[in-house]
Amino acid sequence: MKFTAAQIAEILNGRVEGNPEVEVSELAKIEEGSEGSLTFLSNPKYTSFLYTTNASITIVNEEFEVDEPVNTTLIKVKDAYKAFSTLLEYYNQIKLNKSGIEQPSFMADSVSCGDGLYLGAFTYIGENVQLGENVKIYPHSYIGDNVKLGDNVTVFAGVKIYSETLIGNNCTIHSGAIIGADGFGFSPGETGEYSKVPQIGNVIIEDNVDIGAGTTIDRATLGSTIIRKGVKLDNLIQIAHNVEIGEHTAIAAQTGVAGSTKIGKNCLIGGQVGIAGHLTIGNRVKIQAQSGIGRDIKDDEMLQGSPAIGYSDYNKSYIHFKNLPKSMNLLHQLEKKMNNG
Repeated sequence: MKFTAAQIAEILNGRVEGNPEVEVSELAKIEEGSEGSLTFLSNPKYTSFLYTTNASITIVNEEFEVDEPVNTTLIKVKDAYKAFSTLLEYYNQIKLNKSGIEQPSFMADSVSCGDGLYLGAFTYIGENVQLGENVKIYPHSYIGDNVKLGDNVTVFAGVKIYSETLIGNNCTIHSGAIIGADGFGFSPGETGEYSKVPQIGNVIIEDNVDIGAGTTIDRATLGSTIIRKGVKLDNLIQIAHNVEIGEHTAIAAQTGVAGSTKIGKNCLIGGQVGIAGHLTIGNRVKIQAQSGIGRDIKDDEMLQGSPAIGYSDYNKSYIHFKNLPKSMNLLHQLEKKMNNG
């Protein structure tokens, strides 16, 4: 699909300087722009590329002035970075705007669905499933019995959503995610064997949640595992049974949260963090990458290390830790002098 500079300027409420009829059909970085592509300039570090780029259209801030002639048509906007992000979202919506039911696929007779459904090939939709408006389910996905998906939910290829899961509006679930598998519940016997504890709860995911590829969210033993509105989960995260994650918390890849832990609102959790079970993490907590959390955390704490300590304390301690070999060598020299004295 092609757009002219004039059409793009109208979308972005911008002003064209150059040829308003020039067309573009792809997006590119400014240093890699080619004819027929659109790019942007917001960081002054990349200004030199404006004069060499082959991109047909470049979005710039409205106060930007060129120092020499350029071959690219400019669209001036209030904030070039935000404007380009808007175009990325617009482009993505067009690219993903699929509809219809592909075959082979299976949808039970008891399924109810809104308008704009896209059902990819080799998908399975179980009994009593409720699908909202504009739901997109890509090929090779599984939706179990009694699942509910709200409006504008996108389920990418290969996602498995187990029975009884409830998902709100405007959620995106990326490929390979598994939602509602059994929690890790086993009871040890007297002779060392394990007996499975039935996991009969479910998973509730509220509105505007993004779930990354390969992430797993286990169903509760009893009650619900709950992901509150606005939560952003990266790829390859493990959320155990009966965990609750508060609104607008963001968690980076390869983090694991053990069972029954409650995480507050607006937390930022780095990659490869391990959080033990049955803990309470407060609001606005920041946990640095590869930290290990084994205690309750109060509101607004910033932590690093394993086991984690205060962020500033960790940095102070690290200075001594990295100098430990020199300190030990000095200590041995002092001991020798004392012994020889």
